[in-house]
Amino acid sequence: MLRYSSFVNPHNMAQHESRVRTVFEYFMIIFGIFPMALMVNWVLLPHAFVGGGLTGICSAIYYVTGGLFPSIFPEYGGAIPVWLTTFVFNAILLLIAGLTVGWRFCIRTMVGVAAITFWYRIIPILPQPIIADPWLGAIIGGFVFGLSLGCVLAANGSSGGTDIVAMIVNHYRNISLGNIMLACDIVIILSAFFLPLPESMLKEGGNPTYLQIKRVLYGVAMTISYTVAVDWIMARFNRSVHFLIYSAKYDEIATAINTTVNRGVTVLDGTGWYSKQPVKVISVLVRKPESSLVFSLVHQIDPNALVSIADVGGVFGSGFDKIKAK
Repeated sequence: MLRYSSFVNPHNMAQHESRVRTVFEYFMIIFGIFPMALMVNWVLLPHAFVGGGLTGICSAIYYVTGGLFPSIFPEYGGAIPVWLTTFVFNAILLLIAGLTVGWRFCIRTMVGVAAITFWYRIIPILPQPIIADPWLGAIIGGFVFGLSLGCVLAANGSSGGTDIVAMIVNHYRNISLGNIMLACDIVIILSAFFLPLPESMLKEGGNPTYLQIKRVLYGVAMTISYTVAVDWIMARFNRSVHFLIYSAKYDEIATAINTTVNRGVTVLDGTGWYSKQPVKVISVLVRKPESSLVFSLVHQIDPNALVSIADVGGVFGSGFDKIKAK
């Protein structure tokens, strides 16, 4: 738990914490994307999987253009590399998003796009996947991909792609982001049925239609795996807590939380049943990482205050998750 000296201005301390948190979030965006790129270049592309999102589109382009540009992209077998299509598509989408949604949204996404392009470029594509079994590759690769993406999203970042498409559509239509991204993923994964089969699958033999269906199912398994991982990470990073604070110095504590933590505070009227005296109860909702700062402020102002804290399943509204029609 943080401890503040009486000579330290809590407001300045909060500003310092905010800057540190921002730096940490950008660090998470840049390096949190690394495992995602690793799974793409070491599992997804060697197995010729087609997952959801922009990664799936860029992967499909990589497979279709194989051998078409040997003099331009010799190190990629003449195929248009994923890092290049990722950068181009995201640049176009970011331009559209900046002109429609606003450039403030695009800043962290630009960092994420630059990071994913960089990692795709420097990580070599393995000729053979590190996970030989395709089903295990789809599940494990998808899960690691999802953990990586979840860390980026928890840092208020994005790797671009369908995230940008969803935000643009959501800006004009009251459709949930999850439904938009799910629709995009379904279309992209199903497109794998019409792509040429990789040599690794052709060696298995059998009915080509069966092999195409099997390839689509690999993409479905990978997408389900990474979705579960993203939800698992987000459920832990986005937890909120509800404070009930009983103190005679409620006005000082409420003001400190309001100005230092930058959270709304509600002061409730109550009655102490033993003393039959009126009391004030502070009610405040904060993110889990902010709870230590609230505790410190209360301890600094009134060490004898009674504090109750409870985990909250979800908080929607200003400063928390947005309320959207499903």
